[in-house]
Amino acid sequence: MGSFSISGTGPSAVWYGCGPQKQTASGQGPSPDGPSAQTDSWQTYSSRQEEKGPSIAEMLKQAREKAAEARERLKVPKNSARYGDAPMMAYARLARAKSKPEVSAATGYARRQIAQLKTAMRQDPENAERIRAAINQLQKAVSRGNKKKKDLDREKLMESRRARAQREENLRKAQHLKLELRRRQAMRAIRESGYLREADVDNKLQDHLAATRMELRAQAQGLAAAAAPSVEAAVQQYAAQAAPAPAETAGIDVQA
Repeated sequence: MGSFSISGTGPSAVWYGCGPQKQTASGQGPSPDGPSAQTDSWQTYSSRQEEKGPSIAEMLKQAREKAAEARERLKVPKNSARYGDAPMMAYARLARAKSKPEVSAATGYARRQIAQLKTAMRQDPENAERIRAAINQLQKAVSRGNKKKKDLDREKLMESRRARAQREENLRKAQHLKLELRRRQAMRAIRESGYLREADVDNKLQDHLAATRMELRAQAQGLAAAAAPSVEAAVQQYAAQAAPAPAETAGIDVQA
């Protein structure tokens, strides 16, 4: 259906005829603010945005993915395995060992635990620091076990010398060797109990450090979650500023 346009008022008003196109009072063609002009403007804007880079929806999706990755990196580990128990057990076995075969069994246990913890480090990277500290203690246990074997060899040799002096009725020398042997055994026992205390202190220290790291990760995770909405808000604000203003609808132009 055609449209009409009025020019002037009263008897001198001029009526322009109807037709397939809308005419204004000046008699020109279709209004540039019509629906077709709006469609062309939006298509032009869309093509320009595609040439410039990713769309707003893609930017929002990328922002959400980055925020999710950040939360995953800062995720608090839930593994409650007590990796510090292995060094404590190794030192306890080493302290109970009274012969070289028993010492070899204790060091063999420590070596097996080192291999298992190295595998656990690859499977549980969140507790890598805790596992590394346990491996260091187990490696010390292996080296201290080798030292204990040498100490046992010296004590065995001293006991043989004491027994020979006893047979030769050299009581003074036998008594001296007996006291020296007891002194060395007592010093070794004190040293081995110190190993256990050292492992216990290191275990407690590593537990404290692990709890501190978990607390810091939890705080960082909370900060990342609080900062995530601001990223989306910034992208939406950018989209609102970049979008073209809607064109006004055309109306009937009436000239006085």
